[in-house]
Parts: sequence; structure tokens; C-alpha cells
Amino acid sequence: MDLIVDAQNALGECLLWCDRTQRLWWTDILGRKLWRHTPADGSTVQWDMPERLASFALTGDEARLLLGLEHRLAWFDARSGEVLTIVAVEPEADSTRVNDGRCDRQGRFVFGTMNEAVGRAPIGHFYRLDHGLQLEQLPLAPVAIANSICFSRDGATMYFCDSLSGEIRCCDYGDDVGNERVFAMLPPGGGEPDGSLVDADGCLWNAEWGAGRIVRYRPDGSVERAIAVPVSQPTCPAFGGAALDELYVCSALVDLLVPERYAGGVFGTRIADVAGLPEERFGARMGDDLVVNRNLS
Repeated sequence: MDLIVDAQNALGECLLWCDRTQRLWWTDILGRKLWRHTPADGSTVQWDMPERLASFALTGDEARLLLGLEHRLAWFDARSGEVLTIVAVEPEADSTRVNDGRCDRQGRFVFGTMNEAVGRAPIGHFYRLDHGLQLEQLPLAPVAIANSICFSRDGATMYFCDSLSGEIRCCDYGDDVGNERVFAMLPPGGGEPDGSLVDADGCLWNAEWGAGRIVRYRPDGSVERAIAVPVSQPTCPAFGGAALDELYVCSALVDLLVPERYAGGVFGTRIADVAGLPEERFGARMGDDLVVNRNLS
């Protein structure tokens, strides 16, 4: 894989490709920054965030994002830098924060929370923000670190994990959610499952934190291939490029025991025989008809 951006992110995450603008977006959670890179001209832009930004979603307006900040969901306008709160997330919990998230095939934002307290008790949950901006908790088992959220091509299966468990899980998905089960087990002594996506063939690509690789799983959960990444802590893959055949991955440098030259960077390589799917966009429109609370602190 080639180095695309030497971002030196403490915790690069939530790498998304906008097929309309041909740009990469991602966040450095611990750095409290939102990043955007345009491969066509090599330009890179950053925005400071008011708190840690864990995940986000594209919308119908290329300059507006739905943010999953530490303790709230919010709109973000890249033109003005304005942040508008939509809803608080787990305000009663002292140790949890928002973590991984992605839109489902219906354009609803699905995300999970994680426990930052010592011991990492499994008290995180999975949630869904619908088009009417109503937040619901999904009936899935509690987790310590919610991750790997993505959806099958037909939207009928949701994939997810608790990174500390060493397994990727799935469930039947729609308006109703259930039948939670194991999709794939990572090998003992390997890495932890981090961000995931589903490609045009219905296979799942997962970034293995600590193992320095991206693994492609067939729909039956068997390993189809593994691609080495030049750093040990890849965090999230994305397919981009005009033909969606460029595999990108972001990474982290936090907690490394031995320094790695390009840790925290964004990498990329062309995958000749596989294409990705366009990223789903959140379906609610940001406008004067939506009731939101202004909170820029």
C-alpha cells in the first residue's frame, strides 16, 4: 500500500469516500479534527471540532455532515464551520462516548458507544437515528467498544462487533432487528476487529487493529484474502476512486510501543478484481424546517 496522506493522526477513524465530489473524509478522534483529502489535486483540509468526533455520515448536501461527537449527534456545515446539536447520546452515562457509525441502506445513521473506564465493562449500546431525527436503541447485546458497523448489499444484515471480543457479529436487520450471531472469529493472538465495510460482491473488509492488515471475508464468514498495511494499527477501510476500485485505509499512532514512521497516515492501493459500493447518505434534510439546538461549545 502507498502512503496517501502523512496525517500523523493519533486515532484516525471513519474513513468515507464521497462519490459525488471524489474526496476522502475522516476524523482524528483524539486530535479533535475532521479531515478531507482530494486525490485529484492532492489538497488536504482540516477542521477543528468542539469535542472528539468519532464517526459521521454524508448527507445530500456535499458540504454538510451528520456528526457523531462524544456525547451528541449534530449537523456540521463545512462552509461555515457551524455545529448544530440534534440529540444527546447517553447523557446519564459518565464513562461512555459515541464510537463507530455508518448509514444503513435506508439512509438511517446507525452507531454504537464505548466504555472508556478502566476495565472496559460492556455497557455500550447500538443506536439508530431515523429520518425524523428520532433516536432508538437497537436490541443488541451490550458491548465494551462498538465497532465494525456496516450492512449487506440488500440491507437485510447488519455487521458489528465488540472490538475486545475478537469476533465480528451480525444480525437480521430492518425496521426490526434480531437473531444476533457470530459472523467470523479472528485468530487467537492476532489483532482486534476495527472498522468494516461491504463491497459490491457482498464481502466484508475489516481493519485488524494490531495486526497490520485488512481482511476480506466472504458472506459465509470465511477469509478470502488479507492485505498488509505498512503500519500495525489500521482502523477503517474505504473504497474510492471513479470506479470505486481504490482501497484506502486510515490508521492510528496512539499507544504504539515502538514508533512507526507512517503511523496515523492514510494509505491506498488499487484492487483490480473488486469494487466497492457508494457510501449511503443520511436521509433527513438539514434546513429551516428541522428543529435543532445551537451549541458551538
